[in-house]
Amino acid sequence: MQPTDRFYKIDKDFRNPYARDRDRIIHSGSFRKLEYKTQVFLNSDGDFFRTRLTHSIEVSQIARSITSQLNLNESLAEAIALAHDLGHTPFGHVGGDTLDECLKADGFENGFEHNFQSFRVVSSLEKRYKDFDGLNLTFATLEGILKHSYPYKKSFLPKEIDEQFDLEKHPSLEAMIVDRADEIAYISHDIDDGVNSGFITFDDLKKSELACVILQKVKDEGIKKKEDEMFRYRFSSHLINHLIYSLLDYSQKSIELNKEFPIGFEVSLETQIKKLKKILFTKLYQHKKIVTKMYAGKQAIKGLYSGLMQEPKMLPSFYYKQLEFKNKHRVVADYIASMSDRYALTFYNEMYGKI
Repeated sequence: MQPTDRFYKIDKDFRNPYARDRDRIIHSGSFRKLEYKTQVFLNSDGDFFRTRLTHSIEVSQIARSITSQLNLNESLAEAIALAHDLGHTPFGHVGGDTLDECLKADGFENGFEHNFQSFRVVSSLEKRYKDFDGLNLTFATLEGILKHSYPYKKSFLPKEIDEQFDLEKHPSLEAMIVDRADEIAYISHDIDDGVNSGFITFDDLKKSELACVILQKVKDEGIKKKEDEMFRYRFSSHLINHLIYSLLDYSQKSIELNKEFPIGFEVSLETQIKKLKKILFTKLYQHKKIVTKMYAGKQAIKGLYSGLMQEPKMLPSFYYKQLEFKNKHRVVADYIASMSDRYALTFYNEMYGKI
């Protein structure tokens, strides 16, 4: 082949297995739908606020930064991070909790849980190959998605899952890193979104020792609060850096000492993080405007579930065909979980005539 030829024949996949996993996740339909799934604020609230998609990208970036410094596998962490929220329903945790309630009310004790749903999405619900279900991901990536948050062993997980993935055993260090990267990402960007919305202020955060440390770092740069956007940006940047460097310092030592939970923070910082999260819960997540929006989402989930259970012919053909070999409750739940916020609201309005 001459150097001037534009196209080159590649006889085998040039990617490492985890990079291939990452690419399969990114090109899945479930990943694209994350663009219109709620993080804290509904997509309709504005273009600025994070969605499940931007959150997943931020988690991935933080996880890669940490794994690179600990000489671990960046592509594995990236794949787990990008897939960790694929099982989320519309309307955030409220949507998942409501779907769980609907299933349990109908006698299904296992209900719905978004982490296991993420695993189901990549292992069976996505259809990309003729001869088998799922995205054909490596064991390490599947294990990381299934066990990225502790505790790993849950009552609703099938026995065969326990046997295959040994739920008493810790997953890879990369999976543990994704769990903490998830925490770092949502704390920092929820503060950014919350302050931008006016639902929470930096004065509210002053009750947190950790927030005070970060506020001082911003002030030391000579940036004043009246420079709103710049101040928010610098706060988020300093918070992320502070937590990453603290985690790296603790984790490097813990890995060398072979601790059971080597990825984390010093006890004092863990306490500070919990206090900051409590402020976010009371001031932001429980803000009346957020609660009102989530209540509307909750009613939409209930309405969709009830309507589809009564008239399953409203299911798309892909899901309707599954009724021949799957339980109707689970098929309906899988369909609702796959929806974006805006599609769920549109379908709800069509179903009940509120056009």
